[in-house]
Amino acid sequence: MELDLDNFNVLPHPDYRSGIAALIGRANVGKSTLLNHILQEKVSIISPVAQTTRNVIRGIWSEERGQLVFLDTPGIHKAKYELGKVMNRTARSSMSGADLSLLILDASTRPREEDEGWMRRIIPTQTPCIIALNKCDEEASFEDDYREMWEAVSAEKGIEHVCPWFSISALTGDGVPALLDCLFTSVPIGPPLFPEEMLTDFPKKLNIADIIREKLFANLKDELPHAIAVVVDSMDETDERISIECEIYVNKPSQKGIVIGNKGRLLKKVERQARDELAGIYEKTVVLRLWVKVEKDWAKNHWILKKLGHA
Repeated sequence: MELDLDNFNVLPHPDYRSGIAALIGRANVGKSTLLNHILQEKVSIISPVAQTTRNVIRGIWSEERGQLVFLDTPGIHKAKYELGKVMNRTARSSMSGADLSLLILDASTRPREEDEGWMRRIIPTQTPCIIALNKCDEEASFEDDYREMWEAVSAEKGIEHVCPWFSISALTGDGVPALLDCLFTSVPIGPPLFPEEMLTDFPKKLNIADIIREKLFANLKDELPHAIAVVVDSMDETDERISIECEIYVNKPSQKGIVIGNKGRLLKKVERQARDELAGIYEKTVVLRLWVKVEKDWAKNHWILKKLGHA
């Protein structure tokens, strides 16, 4: 998309606000679900498998009040390999360039070490922060436990960090309008940071790879999702059609067989599901070819991580 730079630095109206909000929190708390709900479009893949988001994805919400640029970050987790370490560094560094942080907590489960880690990072810096207790539609609620954890860390540090708390459901949208109201009042008055018709600046190749990875996750369940990476090897696009060839990396031959499935059925199913979704997104015919390649310890390989946009 060609940017209309002449219209930048111009306020659409005197009260127009714009800013960057980093969506932070441990893995699988609903950051991507919240982003997709706000944008009313799917720009970040969703899966019940933790650590689905591997890159920082910018989602751009523009309306009469202004523009919010959301950074959907990888969830903090205990990293074993280089990929996990890169993801954790990416998530932690996202706060530095943002106007505020939106800490997402899973109110349906008890607080974990990673939640406390985020609190310990936020409180001493006095970084502007809003806290969203997600999954308020679930029966169990551990809101009091999270508030006690926040107060305990504040007392230990000897720092009082006051920030608003919201109960929301990223799935149903409950509480999200009030959260958006707070976000808009928390960012400064200023011109849009991106063209108002733009929804994301996430590269198309990475978006395509993510959608394919989401379908693999959905079909493989917990069998070996974190052993999988998807790279768009080639892409040829015209006004009516996109031809895409992708490599799916696994660590060992036995995993290759699982991804391909009996008589190739699983891979064909993934190929069909991804093709249909991509055709809907890009509104043109999609020709998709998937190949499975064994690459031992690919998550430690700098060049593969670079292809995946992590290095």
